[in-house]
Amino acid sequence: MGILIAGILIGIGGTMAMDLWALLLARVAGLPRPNWGNVGRWVAHLFRGSVFHDDIGQAAPVAGERALGWIFHYAVGIAYGVIFALIAGRAWFGDPSFVPVWIFSLLTITAGWFLLQPGMGLGWAASRTATPWKARGMGLVAHTVFGLGMWGVALAG
Repeated sequence: MGILIAGILIGIGGTMAMDLWALLLARVAGLPRPNWGNVGRWVAHLFRGSVFHDDIGQAAPVAGERALGWIFHYAVGIAYGVIFALIAGRAWFGDPSFVPVWIFSLLTITAGWFLLQPGMGLGWAASRTATPWKARGMGLVAHTVFGLGMWGVALAG
């Protein structure tokens, strides 16, 4: 299998694992599921020249924003999978180890902390949320699950 296809597959697998984790947290702990509609609204407003908002919920709604948010979520996961595959190379896929993909998956949270969250009005690294350290910790756990998903797909391949 080519490195690009392998990257796409691990990116999809990691993103699916993260989504299953969010579903489990919603069912077991009653935590709210991610609002992909707000993410889609943010993405749509990017194309209109607005990167940072005080509150993305107050920005003008966009037709299909929820679908756009889901597409963006998976596109980012796939991009991360391909980037990791290109960095790690074919050798890693021959004997996938968790630590490299885990470190990479933890590093991917920086885009959320320093672009997406402030862009949506949540502040740098969720600093404007009611419980920023909880949000940061939950984000790190979710990205660990993303790494576990990528690793699992690589092991299965």
